[in-house]
Amino acid sequence: MSVHTIFVCTTCASKWENGKRVGESGGEKLFRRLQADHTNWKLSQEFQIQPVQCMSACNRSCVISFASPGKNNYLFGDISSELTPDQVQGIFDCAEKYYVNLEGSLPWSERPEPLKKGILARIPVVSVPSENGKVLHTTR
Repeated sequence: MSVHTIFVCTTCASKWENGKRVGESGGEKLFRRLQADHTNWKLSQEFQIQPVQCMSACNRSCVISFASPGKNNYLFGDISSELTPDQVQGIFDCAEKYYVNLEGSLPWSERPEPLKKGILARIPVVSVPSENGKVLHTTR
């Protein structure tokens, strides 16, 4: 079984004073919110939720990403740090669509709220050249 990850930027929506981050960032709140509901999600064994420092989309915070070897990776922004239960479920529903699609494709028309808007990037699958020159793809 492949590893699927929801990355959550924990630097998003930080407050800074004198060059130091103070208090809890919006990204940390978002991470805790998703983590709290993760254990009750039917795909909790298939996905890990991982905090990361800065995903370089500061003007579009808060930011999450779906990633898995052999699949397109997606970066979403403009996500509230104060998600409602329906919005959390929308993120998990979108992750389920990502999980079942072999290429990890998430067409706009199939994405649930809150991920219909706020798409920042779809990063294609990385191809790995083999010793004989043929291109190998990371497999599921």
